Amino acid sequence: MGGQVSTSSSFSNLRCRNANEDWMSTLSPRLWDVPLHHLSIPGSHDTMTYCLNKKSPISHEESRLLQLLNKAFPCITRPMVLKWSVTQALDVTEQLDAGVRYLDLRIAHMLEGSEKNLHFVHMVYTTALVEVRPGGLFVAGTNLTENLQYVLAHPSESLEKMTLPNLPRLSAWVREQRPGPGSRCTNVIAGDFIGADSFVGDVIALNQKLLWC
Repeated sequence: MGGQVSTSSSFSNLRCRNANEDWMSTLSPRLWDVPLHHLSIPGSHDTMTYCLNKKSPISHEESRLLQLLNKAFPCITRPMVLKWSVTQALDVTEQLDAGVRYLDLRIAHMLEGSEKNLHFVHMVYTTALVEVRPGGLFVAGTNLTENLQYVLAHPSESLEKMTLPNLPRLSAWVREQRPGPGSRCTNVIAGDFIGADSFVGDVIALNQKLLWC
């Protein structure tokens, strides 16, 4: 596990908080017949970035500029990119225990790696490999991270440092949303750094608004 990103101490006391572990089984009976895609579902953005590999090359899908910088100054570029790639501190089991029910999984081959291996990826590749099962893979997600120009202009910053102070604003926005079948309804909301605040609980609580209809 030496190649993994170490998690921040901000999350060291979060692994015991599983109040939302079985939230779907505790929904009001009036919601049992509501289609799943009409419910409010908490998700994690770039789910697997807790295990990004410090020694990984930059993803071949990143910009040409970033590829050139990585070749010229790998000792500087890779640590900087890594800090802006990590969006989760909890592993996938802990995220599920926290109540997450939508996983944002981005999958790719590593050009320098084995053709048989699929890795999870967000700018760099993970230490974890994808286990391919019959029926194929479902890949989906949203991208809320900063662009390359911002990252290069703030080499001492990180996605975690930018995100955590702004979580109260995100929570306020989440509480204003409404699930359901309408075109203006929001059903799946994926957040960064699951467990750092009340995000999962706020998304789950939106389902109460379906009882008002």
